[in-house]
Amino acid sequence: MPTVPRRISESGLYHVVARGNGRQLIFTDDGDREAFLERLEHAVRENELTVIAWCLMDNHVHLVVQDDSQRFAPVIGSLLGAYAKYFNRKTGHVGSVFQQRFFSEPIEDDEYLLASVRYVHINPEKAGICPAPEYRWSSYRAYATGDGDGLCATGLVLDLLDGPKGFVELCDGVSVKDVGFEGAIKVADDEALKMANDIARAFGYTDASVVKGLPISQRNAVVASMRGNGLTIRQVERLTGLGTGVIARVRM
Repeated sequence: MPTVPRRISESGLYHVVARGNGRQLIFTDDGDREAFLERLEHAVRENELTVIAWCLMDNHVHLVVQDDSQRFAPVIGSLLGAYAKYFNRKTGHVGSVFQQRFFSEPIEDDEYLLASVRYVHINPEKAGICPAPEYRWSSYRAYATGDGDGLCATGLVLDLLDGPKGFVELCDGVSVKDVGFEGAIKVADDEALKMANDIARAFGYTDASVVKGLPISQRNAVVASMRGNGLTIRQVERLTGLGTGVIARVRM
């Protein structure tokens, strides 16, 4: 069967997932995780790839990467091959460690970037391991403290969220069963203004343009209703004048 070409991101941003072959464990202890991170750091340094977010689970890896030169596929492939050699040598395992082809999904806007970063960091909680802030093997703490971790470039996301507090609010309080990417509900731009105004009026306000000036609790209630009815972050931003980070932190 011919290989389907990878979709190319115009932004250079991708969500990458590499899974163990047959869902096998790819990390048996913390030493394995450290070995993977060492190889990841080397790969991105040598190939001018930027890691935006990362999380190591027992049988898979999540990465959000930025690659303006469109070389990420061979770089990630080489990284996984190098780690597989280490893993097989250490454990005596024979055969493929990872599935034949890793998953990659283009990220083309700020809304999907925030959804991807949130998903990556909430993964341990979604799996029932522990709350996201307590999980050692992700870039959560680099974001929550704003201090970085020597590997992850946090600036792009933290700028959207107005700093570490915004990141914590983005991840905090999200129902793990709902965490993921944007759903199938989409509202066309030509319908979005009418819907936004109708929602604002239902709350007793003249139109969507006044939402920005409301007290926080009232503002968030209107924004939550707009988002819950299918308006994207970008649509709400354009119609209310609110910032992307403010909208993204509103719990729906």
